[in-house]
Amino acid sequence: QVQLVESGGGSVQAGGSLRLSCAAYGYTYSSNSMGWFRQAPGKEREGVAAIDSSGATRYADSVKGRFTISKDNAKNTLYLQMNSLKPEDTAMYYCAADERALTSVWLGYANYWGQGTQVTVSS
Repeated sequence: QVQLVESGGGSVQAGGSLRLSCAAYGYTYSSNSMGWFRQAPGKEREGVAAIDSSGATRYADSVKGRFTISKDNAKNTLYLQMNSLKPEDTAMYYCAADERALTSVWLGYANYWGQGTQVTVSS
């Protein structure tokens, strides 16, 4: 059974940093595409960052230069380093994984999703 477990969320002040982690159980990251998504109250889910098996990445314009997605295949863990956080980054953050290509995962077509971790940024 595949399980994705996020951690690392919390409350920070604007300008602060957090690192989210997504550990996979029963699933191998090395040959698949993964992504981070977020959803704020009253808003639609949006893609934040994604990475494929070759290491190619994609970022939302709103987080470029501030967030970095990475993975550790040996630990089967996906990361999202978030710097210079802004109040508008406040949301529930989810990781997702699938065998599909990066573009498909970026669009939210993923078979596996985590339960989410809350990020709250205060001004």
